[in-house]
Amino acid sequence: MSRRTRYQQGSVQREKRRSGPDVWVFRWWESGFDGTSRHRKAIVGTVQVLPTEAMALKAARALRIDANKQTPQVDSGPSTIAELIAHYRLKELAVESRGRKAFSTRAGYECYLEKWILPRWGSFRLEQVKPVAMEEWLDSIKRARATRAKIRNLMSALFHHAMRYEWVDTNPIKLVRQSAKRERVPDVLELSEIQLLLSKLEVRERTLVLLDAATGLRVSELLALRWDDVDFKALELSVTRSIWHQVVGECKTEASAKPVPLDSYMAEDLLRWRRTSPYPMQGDWVFASPSMQGKQPYWPDNLMKRYIKPVARANGIHKKIGWHTFRHTFGTLLKDNGEDVKTVQELLRHANSRITLDVYTQAVNSTKRAAQSKVVKMMVRGVGKTGVETYPQVVQ
Repeated sequence: MSRRTRYQQGSVQREKRRSGPDVWVFRWWESGFDGTSRHRKAIVGTVQVLPTEAMALKAARALRIDANKQTPQVDSGPSTIAELIAHYRLKELAVESRGRKAFSTRAGYECYLEKWILPRWGSFRLEQVKPVAMEEWLDSIKRARATRAKIRNLMSALFHHAMRYEWVDTNPIKLVRQSAKRERVPDVLELSEIQLLLSKLEVRERTLVLLDAATGLRVSELLALRWDDVDFKALELSVTRSIWHQVVGECKTEASAKPVPLDSYMAEDLLRWRRTSPYPMQGDWVFASPSMQGKQPYWPDNLMKRYIKPVARANGIHKKIGWHTFRHTFGTLLKDNGEDVKTVQELLRHANSRITLDVYTQAVNSTKRAAQSKVVKMMVRGVGKTGVETYPQVVQ
């Protein structure tokens, strides 16, 4: 005779966090296929959003669906956005959710949920969320368009999650208009500027910048390199992992995990750095931090703010430089050299060429100027008063 599975109400407990407000955690027992049970838990929300235990229990209603999926008495589904978020966190944002989301993505989503979506929409019933009201709310948020677009897309992902579980029939966020167009074109370094910067940096920063600017690696991939990822004979880099806030994970996309060519000049630079580095063994991080006894790579912001930006400013480079500047610069220089889109896409390891064309390549200033000058010469040639081909001199 099989043992009867009892319906679980579960429980919520308040837990402290090292940083930020306390959170409510929902706990229940989950039965495995072998008949054993294990204790499960999931964060429901912070005490700022859910001040009382009663509110936390109400928000945990969607989690009881999973706690009681093997019993005939199952709730019909979440009724509020807070309940839907609790279930979405369990299935999509939990560490054990089969790696659907990278750590950096999960952290970003949690920030948007706690700071923006839950305070405004947590108490709303699913059917009360309307496109126009959502659009007006997004317009009122004093953040960049790209940030508002990410909030909109996360809200859409929540309703898509509800549709998968057949809790709603439609996704109202599909009708919400929110542009993600850049409000400021990112700075790209001229060839002369990157040359100047490389000539002034110390060996560690020079190796980092050259490797970034000549491969287009994301900084999370750059700092996740180990010496056994560098094949000096085949002149290739194996990009198999990324690191964000010292948490190691998989690469952003399947295309990101492809081998990256390593120019012989860059290989020499890497070997020079390896002879200098206190951590040159095969399993060591290429850019291991001495302050962490080599167990972690350097923090990217620390290197940029303390070592790279000051050198750039001291040598007359006043553009807004970040790690992604070098990736944009690499794509732009490739385009300026006349490389075909497919080659640029492969080198930048984009999933499709549209990203390559729309985001990562711009015509550098000198190229724009030269192209414009050609057109101007064509327009004014041969129209001088003397009938001789002339081209006006620049007035000093």
